[in-house]
Amino acid sequence: MLGVVAPWRWLLALCLRLLFLVPAGVPVRSGDAGFPKAMDNVTVRQGDSAILRCAVDSRVTRVAWLNRSQILHLGNVKWSVDPRVVLIANTKSQYSIEIQNVGIYDEGSYTCSIQTDSEPKISRMHLIVQVPPQILNISTDITVNEGSTVTLRCLATGRPEPTVTWRHYAGKSCRFVSDDEYLDIARISREQSGDYECSAANEVAAPAVRRVTVTVYYPPYISDTGNTGAFVGQKGMLHCAALAVPLAEFHWYKEDTRLSSGLDRVRIENKDHMSILSFFNVSEKDYGNYTCMASNKLGNSNASVILYGPGALQNRSNSPSGTLAATCLWCGVLYSLTAF
Repeated sequence: MLGVVAPWRWLLALCLRLLFLVPAGVPVRSGDAGFPKAMDNVTVRQGDSAILRCAVDSRVTRVAWLNRSQILHLGNVKWSVDPRVVLIANTKSQYSIEIQNVGIYDEGSYTCSIQTDSEPKISRMHLIVQVPPQILNISTDITVNEGSTVTLRCLATGRPEPTVTWRHYAGKSCRFVSDDEYLDIARISREQSGDYECSAANEVAAPAVRRVTVTVYYPPYISDTGNTGAFVGQKGMLHCAALAVPLAEFHWYKEDTRLSSGLDRVRIENKDHMSILSFFNVSEKDYGNYTCMASNKLGNSNASVILYGPGALQNRSNSPSGTLAATCLWCGVLYSLTAF
């Protein structure tokens, strides 16, 4: 075993001398004032090509490019097995290589080793690889009840490290909400529903942008109703609007009796946030108070709506409040309009 180890040690020493092109016993000096140096830093974007240039002159006898302890090129001979490493210049004034399709693992120190008739010289540079921002992990769309606490995450990578910001989009409005990877919303309200946009930026390329949709469930509340007047034998309509998420289901009641579409000469039409109770042929018994109830799985809300006749209209028109009566011709319903 000892007879085998000794030749390997000798071969290793020989390779190290060849690696730095330094004759035995000759010290290495970096940054000789009489010899030009290569650039200290080369910065490229991931996927681009990096050109490493080394200035030489007529005194040079041998040159090589090394990456850490690996020889890339020795003179015109390529030592690297990486097809991306290409010699692009070996002249009396320049010795340069190109690394194509640069990746993050190419980042690091590179050495141009130069041998002259008298002594070796070394010029070093550092390759910096910039990576465009990329969002690696982001929260999925979420649905929560109003009052809950919500945490959204947006984890991004890049070189330099990207800055992460959050913006809230609700309808046509947009506002900045945070500059952290994690966005915490305590006791979320219905107004805070919408799209939350995460942007990761580091100026290497266009920001990476993704969105998370937050849906906030809340119980219904009646947002609009209107008392309506109608003549006997005419058509009458009562309407009721309610805001809710999920959408509310509507039910109409006359006193304690629930009304059904198609019965008692009435029709109920529900669409999105609105419910309309229509009377095909108003009779005296139709006048009175109606209850609109809007409900979803989180709760319910109700409001009273009145269908009244000509007598009530006359009383309203003579009241001190200045209520006027006007007839809507296309629908055949008499509405009350208040003059302020």
